[in-house]
Amino acid sequence: MLKRISVAVFLFTFPLIVASTTATAQAPEPMGGMKMDHAMGGQAAKPMGPASPLKISYEGKSAEWTPTALTALPHTSITVFNEHAKANQTYSGVPLIALLGRLGLPEKPHGGADLHLYLVAEGADGYGVVYSYAEIAPSVHDATVLVADTLDGKPLGESGPFQLVATGEKHPGRWVRNLAAIRVMTAQ
Repeated sequence: MLKRISVAVFLFTFPLIVASTTATAQAPEPMGGMKMDHAMGGQAAKPMGPASPLKISYEGKSAEWTPTALTALPHTSITVFNEHAKANQTYSGVPLIALLGRLGLPEKPHGGADLHLYLVAEGADGYGVVYSYAEIAPSVHDATVLVADTLDGKPLGESGPFQLVATGEKHPGRWVRNLAAIRVMTAQ
C-alpha cells in the first residue's frame, strides 16, 4: 500500500518538474505577479502586473487570501538558511496548517485517510511543488511550512505578496515565490 502511494506522488511530481522546466525554458508571461527563473536560483526576471489573491482549495471548498486578509491573521516567524542567498533569512507569515484548517482539514491528522492527502503549491509562473499533508502538520512533522508575507521585517517585494517557505530543508527547491494556488488532493 505504501509503495503505491509513494509511486503515485512521484508520478504526480515528475510532470510538475518537467512542466516547470519547460515553462522556464520557454519563458512564458504568467498572469499577475513576477516572471521567475527558477532554473537560475529563483531570481526574478522582471516585474509583472499585480498578483492575484492566493487561492487554496480542497474537496470543492476554496478560500482566497489577499495580503490584507493574511496580515490580519496571527503570524509566526522562522529563520532559515537560504542556499541561494547564502544567508540566514527571517520570514514571517501564517502557518499553512492554519489556513488549511479554515477549509475543514484537521490540524492533527488522524492517520488513514488524512495521511493520503497531499498538496500542490504553485507560483504565478507555473512552478509547482508537492508536500504530503503530514509534512505540514506539526503534530506529525517537526518542520514549519509557512505562507510568508514578509522577509526580514519587510514585504517580500520581487517574490510577490506571498512565498511558501519551510524549515528543515537543505535547499529551497520547494519554496514557492509569488505563491498563487494550493490544491489539496487525495492519493489513490
